[in-house]
Amino acid sequence: MTLMSVTNVGKAYRSYRSEWQRIARWCYLPVKASSEHWVLKHISFNIQAGEAIGLVGQNGAGKSTLLKMITGTLQPSEGTVRVNGRIAAILELGMGFNAELSGRQNAYHAAGLMGFSTEQIDSVIDDIEAFAEIGEYFDQTVRTYSSGMQMRVAFAVATAFRPEILIIDEALSVGDSYFQHKSFGRIKEFQQAGTTLLIVSHDRAAIQALCNRAILLDGGTVIKDGPPEEVMDYYNALIAQKENATVEVQTLENGAVQTRSGSGKASIEGVSLFNAQGAAAEYVTVGEDICLEIDVAINAPLPELVVGYVIKDRLGQDVYGTNTHHLGCARKDLAQGTQLSYRFRFPANLGVGSYSVAVALHAADAHVVDNYEWRDLALVFNVVNVSQSTFVGLAWIPPTVECSNG
Repeated sequence: MTLMSVTNVGKAYRSYRSEWQRIARWCYLPVKASSEHWVLKHISFNIQAGEAIGLVGQNGAGKSTLLKMITGTLQPSEGTVRVNGRIAAILELGMGFNAELSGRQNAYHAAGLMGFSTEQIDSVIDDIEAFAEIGEYFDQTVRTYSSGMQMRVAFAVATAFRPEILIIDEALSVGDSYFQHKSFGRIKEFQQAGTTLLIVSHDRAAIQALCNRAILLDGGTVIKDGPPEEVMDYYNALIAQKENATVEVQTLENGAVQTRSGSGKASIEGVSLFNAQGAAAEYVTVGEDICLEIDVAINAPLPELVVGYVIKDRLGQDVYGTNTHHLGCARKDLAQGTQLSYRFRFPANLGVGSYSVAVALHAADAHVVDNYEWRDLALVFNVVNVSQSTFVGLAWIPPTVECSNG
C-alpha cells in the first residue's frame, strides 16, 4: 500500500514589484514575478506502508522545505503530495509551542492541532508527562525550558498516539544521550507495529540503523534513492567533492556498490589484510593480531598526506576509524612519483561477522578538507570465533570476574 506519493513537486519563492501583483497572482491572474528562486524542482518518490526512509543532503538542499510540504504547512509551487494516513511530525524545535504557556498546556494545544479531542488527550497526558521526564517544569512556562526540555515535550506529544507516518527533522540531535536512546526505542517500537518512518539526519549510524531506504537531495533535486549504505557512501563522497574532484560509482563482482571520490593527487594502489602469520587473509579469528596494509602513490607534489581507514559492520555502520593525523605521523612535502606503504597493526577485537574497510587519502584531519582519494569497500573480511568463549555484539572486550559473598 502506497502511504505517500510525491509527484513532480517543486517550490519557488517569488518576488513582486508590489503587493497588488502578489495578490493578483494568488487570484490566478497572469502576473509575472520580478524574480524567482526555485528551492526544489521535480521531486518524485513513493513511500510504502512500513518503510523507513532516511532523507539526507547538505544544508540548503531543501530537506526541511520538502518535509513542510509533505506535512501541509507549506504549499508546493508545482506538483502534488498525496498522503494516506495520519502524520505525526517534529519539524522544528518547539514549533507551534507558545512560550507563555506551560508544557502541559502546550501538550493539549499541540495534540489538539493534530486532531485529537480533549478526552483523547486526557487519556494520554500522564503518559506524555512521564515520557518527557522534566518533572515540575511540565507545569511551568516553556520560556523557562532548555532546548533539550522542549525536545522532550515535543517528542512525547508527537508520539503519544502511534501515527501511520512519523516524520522527524534533525530534532533529536539536541536531546541528551539518555533521551536519544529512549526516543529511538519508541521509534523502533512504532516501526515494529507498522509505522512508516521519514527521518532527516546527518547521523549516518541513525540512518542505517533505522532505515531500509535513503533519499539524497542535492541542489533541490533527488540525485540518489536506494539502500542506506550505498546512498550514505555517495553522500560522503559528495561532501568531499571539490572542483577538481570526481565521484565514481561502480558495481563490484559480488554485487556491492563501491563509491570513490577525490582529486587524484594521491591514489590508493592496494589494500590488503594479513593475519598473525603474515599471510593474506579473508578470515581472521577473534582477538588475532592482524595488519592492514595500504599502498599509496603520490601523483602530484603534496604539502601533506594523511592516510586513514574506517572499519564498518555489515550494515555499513562505523565500528572504528583513525588516521595518521590523529596518530601523529602525517607525512609532509612529498614529491610526485613517491610510493608509500602503510601498515596498521591491531588486534581483531571484533565480534563474529562480516566487515568492510573504507580508506581515505587527504590533508588535515578529515577527507572533507582536501580529498585526494576516498574509497569505500576497499576491502571486505570476516571474523570467526575459534578459541574464545561465546559472546554477542560487535566488540570483543573480555572481562575478568570476581564474586564475593555479600
